[in-house]
Amino acid sequence: MTGRCHGWRHFAWAAGMLPLACGSPQKPNDEHSHGPLVHRFENAEQWAKEFDDPSRDEWQRPQAVIEAMEIRPGMTVADVGAGTGYFEPWLSRAVGGSGTVLALDIEPDMVRYLDERAAREHLGNVRPALVPMDDPKLPAGSIDRILIVDTWHHIGEREAYAAKLRAGLKAGAKVFIVDFKLDAKHGPPPQHRLAPEQVARELTAGGLSTQMVASSLPEQYIVVGVRP
Repeated sequence: MTGRCHGWRHFAWAAGMLPLACGSPQKPNDEHSHGPLVHRFENAEQWAKEFDDPSRDEWQRPQAVIEAMEIRPGMTVADVGAGTGYFEPWLSRAVGGSGTVLALDIEPDMVRYLDERAAREHLGNVRPALVPMDDPKLPAGSIDRILIVDTWHHIGEREAYAAKLRAGLKAGAKVFIVDFKLDAKHGPPPQHRLAPEQVARELTAGGLSTQMVASSLPEQYIVVGVRP
């Protein structure tokens, strides 16, 4: 990922809402580029005002995402690009006291915020962790579900990354990519959006079988990759 991502200090990764205004003025990449969107997510408290704005629920529909994932109590779920932890309360409840949620991010301040949020909201089964931008560092064959929300378009070398996700999944386990439709009102600049068919190809190249999930999300699609 390092070749196209311009290094750790400039790589964007947070599983939250990125309004169109957030990338346009800075023009981090060439306006015709379809590479990963370069944007930095520091100052977690500031980003939390957007990522955890109650109005997000209207289009993110977290309950619908959780239902699509078919999470059962006791499962281990990884939220890759967890950001400020918007999905952590939902995931925590879904896996229950016997389950575990790995809240992963590459931004140190986001991980600090995730730690504090887990303590503040009594999410005892949430385990925040800092990971490299090119590797989620998932324990081999240990994960039941992986959730990647509003983040896949930020990742460079996605086919190689998909292979690392596959290595972390148990046999038959699934990764759920939730990202913005090409005509969504929210999300990154249009040139950085990915068609669901492209996401499916990238997951397939990483060794996963893929399928689209019918959902009620107005702004996003869900692509599922399954480890055979």
